[in-house]
Amino acid sequence: MPGATPDSLIALHDAGYRELAARLGPGLVLDVGCGTGFETVKLTGPGRVVVGVDYDPATAAGARSQWRQAGLLTACMDGGRLGLATASFDWVCSSHLVEHFVRPADHVGELARVLKDDGSLLLVTPNRPADFENPFHVALMEREELAALLSGSFGEVWVGGLDGTPAVKADFGNRRARAQRILALDVFDLRHRIPHRWYVGLYTRVLPLAYRLMARRDSGGHSGITAEDFFVTDEVDHTTVALLAVARRPRR
Repeated sequence: MPGATPDSLIALHDAGYRELAARLGPGLVLDVGCGTGFETVKLTGPGRVVVGVDYDPATAAGARSQWRQAGLLTACMDGGRLGLATASFDWVCSSHLVEHFVRPADHVGELARVLKDDGSLLLVTPNRPADFENPFHVALMEREELAALLSGSFGEVWVGGLDGTPAVKADFGNRRARAQRILALDVFDLRHRIPHRWYVGLYTRVLPLAYRLMARRDSGGHSGITAEDFFVTDEVDHTTVALLAVARRPRR
């Protein structure tokens, strides 16, 4: 969330949605995992109808209430079992969501199912080598792995990178180093030995506190990092922050 989450993470999501919006044309647009809608609303434009769906009922309802006047429609749905008609959308977007699925092929398959034959999927996900430890990220991928996953449901796939400037890389590196110092206190690796749901619960409670205590200088605009510090590239390596994919010719 703006003001609480480190600037570089907010900027990364902003840049992702900027790139998604830049590739959209007119038609019916679906954003799966719309959250509170402050990014999804950036997909609206002339000749478009934008529908955002989210797994949490209160979140989907809140997004609809806040952004209805801007033209955003929302509904509550599971991204692995969409309650939408087959071949009904011209554009389908999935930003920082596929990594949350234990079976990511289910999510990708649903994105292909609801996309029209001449439509396009636009997808952003963290690049595994550059990501932070996060118990919610259960299906992190590198470029080749993401391409292989998408090729199972699409006949045409391109995967590039969404990378950052040296300032972004330094910010990510500094926060990763601080996180590693904290994780090093878990000398017996208990977080990976306890039931995963316990780790998720602990992480959910501790992360906001950690942001307040450790990332105050990194959030609220103090870092100076914005979406302009991120760019699309064909050159992807282990330091590339995220992956950006475009897929067409859905298979059903």
